[in-house]
Amino acid sequence: MPCPHNEITIVQRSQRQSAVAAAAYQSGEKLFCEYDQQMKYYPKKRGIVHNEILLPANAPRSYADRNILWNAAEAVEKQWNSQIARRWVLTIPREIPPDQYAVLVREFCEQQFVSKGMIADFAIHDKGDGNPHAHILLTMRAMDEKGKWLPKSRKVYDLDKNGERIRLASGRWKSHKENTVDWNNRKYAEIWRQGWADTANRYLEANDRPERLDLRSYARQGIDQIPTVHMGAAACQMEKKGIQTNIGNLNRDIKTANRLMQSIRQMVRSLKGWLSDLKEKKAVLLEALEQAKEPT
Repeated sequence: MPCPHNEITIVQRSQRQSAVAAAAYQSGEKLFCEYDQQMKYYPKKRGIVHNEILLPANAPRSYADRNILWNAAEAVEKQWNSQIARRWVLTIPREIPPDQYAVLVREFCEQQFVSKGMIADFAIHDKGDGNPHAHILLTMRAMDEKGKWLPKSRKVYDLDKNGERIRLASGRWKSHKENTVDWNNRKYAEIWRQGWADTANRYLEANDRPERLDLRSYARQGIDQIPTVHMGAAACQMEKKGIQTNIGNLNRDIKTANRLMQSIRQMVRSLKGWLSDLKEKKAVLLEALEQAKEPT
């Protein structure tokens, strides 16, 4: 199975992004953002077949309301450059029956995110054009047992070899910040991608499909091939209308180059086989000539 689109990004206030807007886009709902006092609604968005919020046991039940949840996530962030939510867009293998899409994504979210304390808001988009995919929006702060948002980091005082705090020349105590959760650790991108591949492959196997998902790069899979570039919705729409785009032209050139490299590799294999046969024929001929020279 070709490596499908799988993209993890952060909703950042410094980029004028909003978790409420992201939730409105993927769910198709009309949501009011209290942070900027604007209604978020994307009426042109089509193909939204399912949306759902998954809560850990300690989360307030009111967070099952999308508007309450993401406004709360916005309100607790006070900085101009706050990271508000994690957003993931991933392709669903179209070989899996559509009535299993939501079950598949729900199981994945519960195993990888909700069990760790995150709230997962996901939506299934499927226009029937062979590109079913899921949008997942995740909270970035942990909550205590009463459902109160916890700080993302805490101050920890550095200690000397005797276990005493270290005073600086300024008179302050030497300290550093530690994250309260490690969800931003880059290792999780690999863990989550592998978790998605494992979950999707179980569903493919359960449906007696031979295809298998592998989200590793071609290089890591040992495939000597140039990967194409993700097109994006705007470029895809233009290409469907017959309008060539720079990304579309690049992907066409990449596919042409891959076909050419495949032909060259096939030619090299054929030449190696021909040379091997030629060496064997030469050896047989030389042996026959040597035998002919021997006296009878």
